[in-house]
Amino acid sequence: MEIQIYSKPACVQCTATYRALDKQGLPYTVIDITAESGAQEEVEALGYRQLPVVVAGEDHWSGFRPDRIQALA
Repeated sequence: MEIQIYSKPACVQCTATYRALDKQGLPYTVIDITAESGAQEEVEALGYRQLPVVVAGEDHWSGFRPDRIQALA
């Protein structure tokens, strides 16, 4: 399963999400919404206005969610 994290620089919850995924040994791709054209629109299309937004297969959520990360492992 591919995991994508929509993020931005200096985002504390984003960093916590990276660390939790690293701890579980789960690979992921970071998409910086300040650098990637259209990334912010993709986040808003999912219905979110808070970062990070994690997309894992058909599932997605916003914010630091250790419970959801644990469920992926």
